[in-house]
Amino acid sequence: MIDTPRLRLRRFRPEDAPAMAAYRSDPQVARYQGWESPLSAEAAEAQVASYAAGDPRQPGWFQYAIELRAEGRLIGDLGVCLHENLRQAEVGFTLAADRQGHGYASEAVRALVDALFAGGLHKVSAECDARNTSSARLLERVGFRREGLRRAHTWFKGEWTDDLVFGLLADDPRPTVPGS
Repeated sequence: MIDTPRLRLRRFRPEDAPAMAAYRSDPQVARYQGWESPLSAEAAEAQVASYAAGDPRQPGWFQYAIELRAEGRLIGDLGVCLHENLRQAEVGFTLAADRQGHGYASEAVRALVDALFAGGLHKVSAECDARNTSSARLLERVGFRREGLRRAHTWFKGEWTDDLVFGLLADDPRPTVPGS
């Protein structure tokens, strides 16, 4: 659905379930995410089926599979929640631990944001746990601006957590990326 030099953002397919179960079962990957690990094979199959049935043009969450094009392998997922006004959205991302640190998440988020703005959106937002410094740096690297800190805002996995709020407007300048 969206291609970059190294990645393909596409619909989920049934054969993605084992790879998704593997990376979503990794405690390091699940640490700041809204699910509990491990993720069973059956639960992964149900999630993949649900994601595959979604419509990215309709309000609500749509989950893209992030495929490494050179290997044809699922390495993560990227969610977008389209607002009912169809002019703004929220994004979130998950990447397998062994694929982190290679710029794949930045590449995927940047490509999705570009596609959303090309489709007429006004604003894209994102939130992350304030302790998740890697995600916060990624969002800033692709052009998001930190808009706020919500202290002890979310009861998450047995504790109150601070949330960082980020936003990017369609007309905000975005960093250029070498080779893009």
